Amino acid sequence: MRKISLIIASLMLVSVVFAQTPDTLKTISLDQIWKTYAFYPRGIYGINSLKNGKEFTRTKKGSLVVYDYKSGDSVTTLVNAKDLIPKGDTVPISLSGFTMNEDETLFLIPTEEEAIYRHSSQAEFFVFDSKSKKLERLSSGGKQRLADFSPQGDQIAFVRENNLFVKDLASGVEKQITTDGRLNAIINGTCDWVYEEEFGFTKGFYWSPDGRYIAYYRFDESRVKEFNLTYYGELYPEQYKYKYPKAGEDNSLVDIFIYDLTSGNTVKVDIGEETDQYIPRIKWTSNAQKLAVQRLNRLQNHLDILLAEASTGMTSVLYSEDNPYYIDITDDLTFTPDGKHFILSSEKSGFNHLYLYDMEGKLVKQLTSGNWDVTKMYGYDVAKKRIFYQSAERSPVDRDVYEVNLKGKRQRISTHAGNNNANFSSNFDYYINTWSDANTPPVYTVNQSDGTLVRVLEDNKVLREKLKTYALSPVEFFTISSPEITLPSGEEVSLNAWRILPVGFNPEKQYPVLVTIYGGPGSQEVMNQWGYFNHMWYLMLAENGIMVVSVDNRGTGARGEVFKKMTYKELGKYETLDYIETAKYLATLPYVKKDRIGIFGWSYGGFMASNALFQGADYFNTAIAVAPVTNWRYYDNIYTERFMQKPQDNASGYDSNSPINHVSKLKGNYLLVHGGADDNVHPQNTYDLVSALVAADKQFDLMIYPNKNHGIFGGNTRYHLFKKMTEFLYENLKDE
Repeated sequence: MRKISLIIASLMLVSVVFAQTPDTLKTISLDQIWKTYAFYPRGIYGINSLKNGKEFTRTKKGSLVVYDYKSGDSVTTLVNAKDLIPKGDTVPISLSGFTMNEDETLFLIPTEEEAIYRHSSQAEFFVFDSKSKKLERLSSGGKQRLADFSPQGDQIAFVRENNLFVKDLASGVEKQITTDGRLNAIINGTCDWVYEEEFGFTKGFYWSPDGRYIAYYRFDESRVKEFNLTYYGELYPEQYKYKYPKAGEDNSLVDIFIYDLTSGNTVKVDIGEETDQYIPRIKWTSNAQKLAVQRLNRLQNHLDILLAEASTGMTSVLYSEDNPYYIDITDDLTFTPDGKHFILSSEKSGFNHLYLYDMEGKLVKQLTSGNWDVTKMYGYDVAKKRIFYQSAERSPVDRDVYEVNLKGKRQRISTHAGNNNANFSSNFDYYINTWSDANTPPVYTVNQSDGTLVRVLEDNKVLREKLKTYALSPVEFFTISSPEITLPSGEEVSLNAWRILPVGFNPEKQYPVLVTIYGGPGSQEVMNQWGYFNHMWYLMLAENGIMVVSVDNRGTGARGEVFKKMTYKELGKYETLDYIETAKYLATLPYVKKDRIGIFGWSYGGFMASNALFQGADYFNTAIAVAPVTNWRYYDNIYTERFMQKPQDNASGYDSNSPINHVSKLKGNYLLVHGGADDNVHPQNTYDLVSALVAADKQFDLMIYPNKNHGIFGGNTRYHLFKKMTEFLYENLKDE
């Protein structure tokens, strides 16, 4: 028998009474959400801790102002906007982004930024000297990427046109370190599309601690097949080509080099004879002669950390790990400044925890343990020998900030249930905490390192007061259980979920339901945190009589390795079963219209919404799939093979769970949406699904947004998309 355990969220908006809504309350409109952004909370952005750990900087009216953590008072102006006017110009350059050298007197400021992919860009960089008030262009040879000071602040390295350069600030001499860079062929100092997207970095060069060496990536993507995207708007559309390795296809050949600025010599790091592998991270240890290189096999279930000699490139294995499924790559690897230890996170205990090792690779101490996951490592406090991290120890739907010392003694320092995220000062004496829960917009506070509140930076009181004037229902958390929802051991497991009941909810009436999902490996939608834009849309749907539900299926995160990785080699199988069980449960509720249950998802969620409707058409009558993967053979190899292995080795896993192979089962209402220039989930996924639907004589609705990427943003696009989806839901879920 299916069961539900309802945990009402005792949060700030739960004072809403489920009764007839007073006529005086306002209602939400799409214009307010996506045109005027009337419900967007105020934030605290652009905070940079200074080295002294007592002060931080924020931009104010184009200037960079220093503030005291404890008092909140402005201390001084580090950079004045009037000093940032380039020669021959009358307008100061923007300080929206910058980096400082070690003594905090020189600033690298990007301007005229141009996006390359989702996380990469190029810009015209300026160098500003706060002592002399001198402002100069970094280079006149074209836009630069990833410009970065040396540790001594006397040189700047950057990438231009796939080559690595170094500029000496004293002499002004610019030296080109590599010369073979070429578009869609050779990349130096940064990475290819798939590394950027799936390993989460773009900067591919790193100064040694003493500034003598630069370690850098070299990608040879010559053998990687190209994908074409078409951009419309001109008489002849533009054809854009870039390298995109799909599942089972060839990757770039990746090498690591170390350049010696003293001798001018370059050595190649020995990463082994295997070329069909990944190098997801490189990082200097506290020893300027030792570079740590992470090496991951193609299946991503074996990780080595190599130590490379800077002068020779010779390597030895410091650490190795095997996993029966896959190993997630993080930025948690930290080398202690004394050169004696390193800290890393691992799921080898069944949950993600922190470990302390010596520099011989021997385990010293498992620092955290328990049936919960560490979700983020903030850093290592050298002075007090403690590590700050975020975890889901209290609950998978909550996040708290903790500290643990090198003996394994830990304590929670955040105080409010919900989602806590910390931004620490450079010496870890203070942190800025961002807290919210499912019904409360973000609150930003300054705290001491033990969690003691110092002051409130922003509590979004204006937004909270505004929301009280609207007809809103609160988010309520519950769990769903069924004999069909089990772990590989056969143990029954519950799924975390939330719901928003229709405004003026009457249990004697019946309501349609929209299930909103994502469902990808390690992800979470059911979180006790503020939901921004989509949250307001869900509240609007609830105002209009639609109950909104979200559920975290098997395969999602913060519940240990077995729960997360049980979808291995079968993406889509267990998730679909979980959504069907969710719909079955909802259909048993007396206040739910069992023939009016819809499902909505974007990206991986679009993949799952399609599967749910195609394979669960007896339980769902409507689905919206935005930018869906429809065939895992079409997606990039790093992501896909991590969870599915190669299609050559797991054909049934790919084919049996891809919605393109289940179109014949479609019943009900299906809206398919894609951006025509989506470089991530290619529109090919939708176009080939359209062909399959037509061949199966299935009717559906289709919306293509030309020139839009995976986010389908820009101009009036988001408003148009959500208006289309809203009208589709009203037409197919609500009574006529």
